Amino acid sequence: MAAVRGCDNVFHVAARVSTLAETPKELRELYACNVLGTANLLRAAGDCGVKRTVVTGSLSAVGFDLDDPSRASDESMPFYPFTQHLAYGRTKSLVEHEVLKAAVEGLDVVIATSCAVLGPWDYKPSRMGRTLIDFATGRLNAYLPGGFDFVATRDLVDGHVLAMERGRSGQRYIISTEFATVDQLMDIFEETTGRPRPKLRLPAGIMAGVAQGTSLVMSTFFPTRPQRFTPAAVRLLRMERKADTTKAQTELGYRPTNIRSAIHEAYADFARRGIVPQVPSLARAEDVAAPISAAVPTKKAREGAAA
Repeated sequence: MAAVRGCDNVFHVAARVSTLAETPKELRELYACNVLGTANLLRAAGDCGVKRTVVTGSLSAVGFDLDDPSRASDESMPFYPFTQHLAYGRTKSLVEHEVLKAAVEGLDVVIATSCAVLGPWDYKPSRMGRTLIDFATGRLNAYLPGGFDFVATRDLVDGHVLAMERGRSGQRYIISTEFATVDQLMDIFEETTGRPRPKLRLPAGIMAGVAQGTSLVMSTFFPTRPQRFTPAAVRLLRMERKADTTKAQTELGYRPTNIRSAIHEAYADFARRGIVPQVPSLARAEDVAAPISAAVPTKKAREGAAA
């Protein structure tokens, strides 16, 4: 209540993300943070008279073709519960249920669905940010084939702003930049860091078995250590899920940029903070991409461009 009181617009972007096999305690925390936290936020927004709320969704809560998971998913595809899902994905599906309940009760609320995020200001860092850091510092010893739909930070911000300004209440809009294979990411990582990719490219089938065994050991004996190739992460890469942003482009005017710029921006930010080596060609972020602010014009600027 204190956070939203006096606000006209609210962006609810917080969530707990996990690709591990959670313990009962962790599952309860995941549910409390993502589902109950969203319900509390939406209730407070309604009680405080917030005009519009945008909730960050996840592609993991969007359905896919069970016979061909690589076929692009759009907003009309329902979440199929009787297949293997991350607990995180299940909670994000329940988050959407809370959004729809609030919409029925009269709250003006829109979902901006995110894919895997790439870009600067990654302070945790995220799984993809850690992969780039490890690549740049020589700690990435192997990789595996596969792919996923990624979204640049600038595009995700722009998509949220557009959803706030132009989205239809009770609707969800997929915000993605482009699909990229792991091999394509390795190409860009080499270009960005000046280092060669790992020589070891593990077949996805073999890696799935290895991940199953190592994840069990790590979760049991080293639960606090980060895991890169969990069984769930390997499975997602092998699915090669793609996202269809037609609805966001048509209704919101969303225009994606490209993943190459997002990776360059991420590296430049890590270098600025002293986490990775400085590369001369990336000494200035503007040498590789326009400022983030340039991708999110004001409403007045948008109206002028439309006119």
